[in-house]
Amino acid sequence: MPRLPTTLLALLLTSCASFPARYEPPGAAGTPPPIAVESDRASMTLDVLTYNVEGLQWPARSGRAPDLQRIGQMLREMREHGRAPDIILFQEAFSAAAIRAIKDSGYPFMVGGPGRTLSSVENADARRVGRPRPTKGEIGLRLLGSGLVIASRYPVTGAEMDAYSRKTCAGFDCLSNKGVQLVRLAIPGVPVPIEVAATHMNSQRASKVRVERHLAAHQFQSEELARFLERHHHPASPLILGGDFNMRRSQERFTAFRSRIAFDQVHEYCAPPERCDVRLSWDGDAPWMDTQDLQFFAPGKGVEIRPERVEAMFDGSPASPKLSDHDGFRVQYRLSWKAD
Repeated sequence: MPRLPTTLLALLLTSCASFPARYEPPGAAGTPPPIAVESDRASMTLDVLTYNVEGLQWPARSGRAPDLQRIGQMLREMREHGRAPDIILFQEAFSAAAIRAIKDSGYPFMVGGPGRTLSSVENADARRVGRPRPTKGEIGLRLLGSGLVIASRYPVTGAEMDAYSRKTCAGFDCLSNKGVQLVRLAIPGVPVPIEVAATHMNSQRASKVRVERHLAAHQFQSEELARFLERHHHPASPLILGGDFNMRRSQERFTAFRSRIAFDQVHEYCAPPERCDVRLSWDGDAPWMDTQDLQFFAPGKGVEIRPERVEAMFDGSPASPKLSDHDGFRVQYRLSWKAD
């Protein structure tokens, strides 16, 4: 991203788009899932996709509208044929074209993440390494919201969100109000609400500042994410956490993150081949270090959750064209509980 003159900053600020806090198309209605009962256990599958749609605005990106439109169309067609994920965690829904695409997907329940002006509640004791760099985007002003949206097949009964605090960013990432959101879903037949959380954390080289600066920002964001979940996650509810964690090939980031976020991670859980149906290529002994896009999970009181299948979407395969600089990461979970 190039250096932005003051007049251009003002232009972008007046033209920025944001997803509404709640969006439910006219006539929106949830559909109950098929629930299987075997012996004294009931169970159902929950299909969750995390997808960074690269919905950046000019001058960071240009010419994205056709691919974004196709994303929305493909998701709508999948929904019409019963092949779509139940829940999608979108990142980088910044542009008007990205917001239109998500709305066009046809999900009946959608919730936007932190907007441009939302202030942080869960402030870590953040200390920015070095002086602010206005030429690298650290201008003390957010031009964009978080770019987060959660779309669901099932009704949303509650939502929480928070922005990462002002000092927990580095470089051009400071131009957006990155943060975390959590929704509670009422799934007919499941005895407790299901919680789904999403985030997009500070980038690495794309931030255009030194490693020690963007590493410190990411570590402080990990602390604030942990505080947010400690405040808002109900242990009685199963939790799924996903998004763009920006930890690829950074052991320092991953170690600091895991010291605060102890939920099971899908890649690690599914590494033994007998546990999951893995339908994507995993190289090496730590495939979670080769991607930015991850999902984590935790059981609830009386409701177990475990991954059953993982696959890629929008990855350039014949049936799923590559329409972003990220692949979608799709996980099918099995929820189970006592039938009574």
